[in-house]
Amino acid sequence: MAKNKESKDIADGTHVFLIVWKTYRALLARAQASIKRVSLCDSDFRVLEALLHKGSLPVNVIGNKVDLTTGSITSAIDRLEEKSLVVRKNHPDDRRIRVVELTTKGRRLIEKAFAQHELDMEKAVQGLSREERAFLVNLLRRLGKSSEELSE
Repeated sequence: MAKNKESKDIADGTHVFLIVWKTYRALLARAQASIKRVSLCDSDFRVLEALLHKGSLPVNVIGNKVDLTTGSITSAIDRLEEKSLVVRKNHPDDRRIRVVELTTKGRRLIEKAFAQHELDMEKAVQGLSREERAFLVNLLRRLGKSSEELSE
């Protein structure tokens, strides 16, 4: 009987939440330490990483992709522009839209920083095989989608 009770506790929604939350916090701490080592703050790293992988983007699109408010994304872009890591340009088809792109200096910095970040995150998940990671990612996606559907 104790086994069934233990099994039920592990599968209980509040326990699943607690484990996911603690795991998130542990991985987040590793990610933040990784980012700090390259002398960037979290929001600046997220902006540069988005530009590295997505190319030039309008300011509002960057904000949505990296989960920053309008004020926060403007501050981040201002900081990065002051450091000559990004430039703002007019959109080629709509002058009302400002597009942000990496400078050569910014590209060099984020390529190096992201390469180190990838290594650090690989170390953080080394306790799981690649197959286990893929399985976990699929489970977490399903969990996220089902949770989103319930909140709508």
